[in-house]
Amino acid sequence: MKENKALIAHLSMFGACAGWGLMAPVGKDAMTHGFDGITMVTFRVVGACLLFWIASVFAPKEQVPLRDKLMFIGAGLFGLVCNQCCYTIGLSITSPINASIVTTSMPIFAMLLAALILKEPITGKKALGVLMGCSGALILILTSATAVSDKVGDIRGDLLCLFAQFSFALYLSLFNPLIRRYNVFTINKYMFSWAVLMLLPFTFSHVSNVLSHPIPIKTWLEVGYVVVIGTFLGYILTMIGQRTLRPTVVSVYNYVQPIVSVGASLLMGIGILKPTHALAVILVFSGVWLVTKSKSRRDMEKMAQK
Repeated sequence: MKENKALIAHLSMFGACAGWGLMAPVGKDAMTHGFDGITMVTFRVVGACLLFWIASVFAPKEQVPLRDKLMFIGAGLFGLVCNQCCYTIGLSITSPINASIVTTSMPIFAMLLAALILKEPITGKKALGVLMGCSGALILILTSATAVSDKVGDIRGDLLCLFAQFSFALYLSLFNPLIRRYNVFTINKYMFSWAVLMLLPFTFSHVSNVLSHPIPIKTWLEVGYVVVIGTFLGYILTMIGQRTLRPTVVSVYNYVQPIVSVGASLLMGIGILKPTHALAVILVFSGVWLVTKSKSRRDMEKMAQK
């Protein structure tokens, strides 16, 4: 039973990150054909909020004390508002390759924050796993940059994407106990509700102005994918993984995103398959395996008691 639970958690994280990997090119295209970063992130938060409240009607009801409801403010701030705003707006003004490279920094933040906040040990195996995963993701992106190599990044966008990774890593470390107490629908309906209250007052007039202009049907379909698959389903799968896996393990799955993005570009005929891609895949998944197999603080405490 324990092995099945772990398998489901790993598959959930893989599914979430694969969906996010596809969301990057889809969202980027939408933000060049009618939407912009602020409008996209507003639709993500508001749309997902509505979907989670609808889904919660059919989910088991849970009593949430006031203290936890207030804690969801912080979770919504770091896990949604700062993370989604910074990454989405950053992606809209920098190149996709720069944004993808920056996402590989998140496991580093998660490992360090977990050590400081959760007192998780930084073992040699874990550090090596993060290094291998990061190296693989960088090799994969840099050798598959044919379609975007003529586009110049923007330091403002790069820094926003970097802060988005730090914000999400901080969310994983600070609110992991809160996440484990409730089902995914309870967690997300409160997190997204607080995020809407924090975000909408500042973006409503801007979004209204954008929507006053004609929006292509293709763009609406792409926005629908971002909201339903990339946000609603993605956060459900992520929460399932977080309930079982350690923050550092969850964060390493971030490396799946560039793999999916490159795979999609190959299928679309905008990338070139090279031997270095195979090397990158081996490094990434070897890194995931090493971090997964590394000992947590709980494991070390159990060994010390024997």
